[in-house]
Amino acid sequence: MGQITVRTEAVLHARPEDVYATIADYHQGHPNIIPPGNIYDLQVEQGGYGAGTIIRFKSRLFGVEQSFHHLVSEPEPGRVLREDEIDAEQKESNIFTVTPLEDEQKSRVEIAVIMDASPGLKGFVERILVPMGMSGVLRKELNLLEAVARQRASRQ
Repeated sequence: MGQITVRTEAVLHARPEDVYATIADYHQGHPNIIPPGNIYDLQVEQGGYGAGTIIRFKSRLFGVEQSFHHLVSEPEPGRVLREDEIDAEQKESNIFTVTPLEDEQKSRVEIAVIMDASPGLKGFVERILVPMGMSGVLRKELNLLEAVARQRASRQ
């Protein structure tokens, strides 16, 4: 089967605490960083901020729709947030890593998506196409994250 890993990172002109708070807030922050058209129908089933939050959402890439059911954890609170698939049949994780830069006035943010590839020919095609498609989605997400985190900071 094998795994597919897609990583995208950027330096954001936003403070790390605002960036992380935006990512971890599944009611007010995170929904605003999701690129429209690719990821949609985000529902919070439990919690809503950081570890212990349970979410459902749908994703469409190359015309293929998938449903996800994730549990959020914070391996390093304030720095690393993970969304891991609850459904044992679909292994997929999203990992957000925030690193402070320049006296904590900027942030380096990496978003990594790790998923199991399907077996056979379908998996071969996935290993080629998913990184191409997901990279663009993750770049859009990083751009939205910067804007939303800066808005969050201006309201404080």
